[in-house]
Amino acid sequence: MNGTLKSLWDEGTNILQEAGVKEASLDARYLLLEAFDTDLTHYLLESTSQLSDDEAISACVFRYWQMIKTRSKRIPLQQIIGKTEFMGLEFHINEFVLIPRQDTETLVELILKDYKGRKPAVLDMCTGSGCIAVSLAKLGGFDTVTAVDISKEALRVAKQNADINLGEDKINFMESDLFSSLHEFSKFDLIVSNPPYIPTSVIEGLEPEVRDHEPKIALDGEEDGLKFYKKLVLDSKTYLNRGGSVYFEIGYDQKEAVSRLFKDAGYHKIRAVKDAAGLDRVVCAVME
Repeated sequence: MNGTLKSLWDEGTNILQEAGVKEASLDARYLLLEAFDTDLTHYLLESTSQLSDDEAISACVFRYWQMIKTRSKRIPLQQIIGKTEFMGLEFHINEFVLIPRQDTETLVELILKDYKGRKPAVLDMCTGSGCIAVSLAKLGGFDTVTAVDISKEALRVAKQNADINLGEDKINFMESDLFSSLHEFSKFDLIVSNPPYIPTSVIEGLEPEVRDHEPKIALDGEEDGLKFYKKLVLDSKTYLNRGGSVYFEIGYDQKEAVSRLFKDAGYHKIRAVKDAAGLDRVVCAVME
């Protein structure tokens, strides 16, 4: 017997709770809807109806239990499903890229607001899944976007997401260790980055989903978490057009340190912006 959708949800929730998953009920629901290729409305209509034992339904039940088993190992929900939503767009993800988070939407939304009606030449450094570059190209209509990452695997994912959301080759993807492969005469109006910024000592205390299953190369900002900011602040000056801007996502406690880096490097109009939770999340500055 396959039971009902509700009984599957309840049983899946219990398994995930025992595994220490924080949002066990929500995750079990997502996996259930994914396994049955349905939505919440249809679930509510059919939740207490006995599921048939036909082959197609049994296959859905089997898939659900496989996904619950995988999630109970603390593998991220988004990696199991293979996709996530960011800025209202769908992005494919895997173990080679950082999972796009709502925190980063603050960064994208700020740029879209600041550059409304304008079409800057954009460089997205440490692009990962491409969520920033693709969102700016799609939602801002920015038609000159370059996206850089050191990881070949990440760039494959980013290119796939560009194809899905843009439908044409609008972004120039480049494999590079920061600016090392960029032509010295390349110039941009806007450089944006969500670089690795977690201090190495903090990573071990993160949730297993992040610590064990997201790429460390996208997390580790070394001893003080500032390694990449230090490089990006200085090197960006070479690649910015006059009056160009740099926008960084930051950790909640890094506003003062990153702002100081900008000030010491001669940037102006330095400002910090908070995220939806009221935490400092973006620092940006202008190179006059």
